[in-house]
Amino acid sequence: MDSKVNNIVIVGGGSSGWMSAALLCKMYKGTINITLVESDAIGTIGVGEATIPPLKIFNDVLGINEQDFIEKTKASIKLGIEFENWGKQGDAYMHAFGSIGKDIGYSAFHHYWLANKPQSPASLWDFSYNYQVAKQNKFSVQPKIHNDQLAGITHAYHFDAGLYANYLQQYCQQLGIRHIQGLVETINQKDNGDIESLTLQDGQVINGDLFIDCSGLHALLIDKTLNVEFESYQQWLVCDSAWAVPSEKTSPIIPYTRATAHDFGWQWRIPLQHRTGNGMVFSSKYISDEKAKQTLLDNLDAKAIGEPKLIRFKPGRRVKQWQNNCVAIGLSSGFLEPLESTSLHLVQTAIIRLTKLMPHLSITPELVAEYNRQSQTEFEQIRDFIILHYHLNQRQQGELWQYCQTMSIPDTLQHKISLFAQTANLFRQQDELFTQEAWLQVMIGQNLMPQDHNPLANILSQQERKDFLDNLKQIYQHYSAELPAHETFLNL
Repeated sequence: MDSKVNNIVIVGGGSSGWMSAALLCKMYKGTINITLVESDAIGTIGVGEATIPPLKIFNDVLGINEQDFIEKTKASIKLGIEFENWGKQGDAYMHAFGSIGKDIGYSAFHHYWLANKPQSPASLWDFSYNYQVAKQNKFSVQPKIHNDQLAGITHAYHFDAGLYANYLQQYCQQLGIRHIQGLVETINQKDNGDIESLTLQDGQVINGDLFIDCSGLHALLIDKTLNVEFESYQQWLVCDSAWAVPSEKTSPIIPYTRATAHDFGWQWRIPLQHRTGNGMVFSSKYISDEKAKQTLLDNLDAKAIGEPKLIRFKPGRRVKQWQNNCVAIGLSSGFLEPLESTSLHLVQTAIIRLTKLMPHLSITPELVAEYNRQSQTEFEQIRDFIILHYHLNQRQQGELWQYCQTMSIPDTLQHKISLFAQTANLFRQQDELFTQEAWLQVMIGQNLMPQDHNPLANILSQQERKDFLDNLKQIYQHYSAELPAHETFLNL
């Protein structure tokens, strides 16, 4: 591992391949040769239609115009995810993006809400501007409100993943990427295990110094060639299958994703401009494929377009996502599950991490070790957040949910739950994806009420707390009432 990196070869297209190519082309234009190899004969999963807010930053770095992106990918706005029946049957709450209320000094807002709760029925979501806007089916780009004293709207997107890949492909072609259509037949390795070149079915040989495996669940390089071990998370994330099917567009187009729990798994609903994406995530241990498919079809709110597609997956990650001169990005590196829309985000952070650690002269053991350390930490933090949803359920029916209620969970997650349950404290680790507000909404939304709160919240008198909260609530109601409809923003 001592050669200079002049040529990067990306194996696989789809969202992960073209997102990787786009950022590399943008960052290293004219200094590194970038080749992407893909084959139309190999399909992509193509159901990753919901995102989280950091994707907007990714597009901004690429210099992509938001309105053009929305038009070309048939995108809609996403302000959060509404969870139905995840606590008890009939419960609903939203993991809304953005802030909750306004912190005072060193004390987070929710401590003041908790201190006031015995005297007030106010919901936590009365103080989420994103939630108020989402439930009214409104949207406008609004980073700040109230004379810039309060955070405004934080948004992400629902979009057609295939159209996004096409959009990025055109972007890369303008920056001079070498794009080759062809099936990889042979992977040629050096004596030290490094990948030297690819031989395609047509006999073409493609040499590279650094190879990026974006071949999805095939994991052609990282698994089939380099035999990197896979660490399973299935003892905590028991769902291993999903049916996916689009349905006809319904109006209004709501600016949030819906995740509805069923006895054996959960159903997603993702509204786009031209159709709605739907899916049923389930455990094959607890229900047959056919029953899961029928439940999905029975619970659509519009006519299905085409036949449902079955996807098998195993939650977990590659123990090393960088091995020799190969970096796995996307599904080849691991997969959690669709619950919090993190798949495309993990592609984004992986390629950003690579650019930060990109070797100029050589691939060193230190670079590889640091990349793998950061990748492991990120996967485990997201893993814990997803497990939280399952573990905190209080559903009375469904073997899957009963198992999740009583299963042993990672120590890192148990610590976070116990700390919040006892003291209402939440702490975000450095660079952790999900914010304190995200953890707070899932815990409160699934009925975990802490026993105590920060005594700093008692420095305000009961009347002062009430006035503070009432004022905030009125401000959010006032500003959300003035916004245009979501579909007006989309120009539909």
